[in-house]
Amino acid sequence: MRWKESYSSLLLVAPALAYILYFSIYPTLTAIFESFQTPFASNTLSNYQGLLFLGLANAIVNTLIVSFGALVFQFFLAFIIAGLLANEFRGKRAFMTITILPWGVATIVASFIFSNIFTVSDGYMNSFLQLFGLPSVNWYSSYGSKMLLLILSDSWKNTPIVAMILLAGMTGISPELYNAAAIDGAGPVRRFLYVTLPNLRNFIMIALVIRGISEFNIFALPLVLVGYNPSFLTTLAYEFYSTTSSIYYSYAASTILLTVVLVFALVALKLRRTT
Repeated sequence: MRWKESYSSLLLVAPALAYILYFSIYPTLTAIFESFQTPFASNTLSNYQGLLFLGLANAIVNTLIVSFGALVFQFFLAFIIAGLLANEFRGKRAFMTITILPWGVATIVASFIFSNIFTVSDGYMNSFLQLFGLPSVNWYSSYGSKMLLLILSDSWKNTPIVAMILLAGMTGISPELYNAAAIDGAGPVRRFLYVTLPNLRNFIMIALVIRGISEFNIFALPLVLVGYNPSFLTTLAYEFYSTTSSIYYSYAASTILLTVVLVFALVALKLRRTT
């Protein structure tokens, strides 16, 4: 009977396993293998050596800045939103619905929304400034302003998923812990630091891994908001896309990006276990 139950369970998950094997694991292993091949040689590192001359330093720095800035901003907003939703108040369901809506917007659509808001000539932001007699601002005039727009637009799109993960953790914290801390004289800040944060450790790591992996692969936002302008802003994913004309270079580039993401995920999981 136990064997039959195991066999039945295996049949139920078999389609999902086949999907993952064929559409995820098999292409990944193929890309890794092909990254060491060329039309003229096999088992060679020439593809990786060629990538060293593509000038990736600027793209790597931009990706790190965007990833760090977006993660900090998203977690800051997510803690506020989750803290509000963890309490009962009138209009909570409506507020939660409004909060989740950006998450359902496609990335390319979110890119066009912010592009229209900050367009120099007739953007909504400059139109708003003109209502108060203020001059229009060129939001794309400098590296810093472009980077800020990218971080803001990415945070608007992805903060809801972080907030929902943190909210799931907050709802599992016993109110008795907060009551005991309050009796001991702990204020809101100390209760947050010594009650909320320790109990959200696993949830924070989950959100950090999910969003961190996504940030390293950011592509559509800089493409629509800024366009390809190497002197100002390119990210690692877009730099690989625009410069790796050879399919074998692309295999090597995707393998490098996969390695970076795996290292980030492993470090985050290691920190979770040691803290």
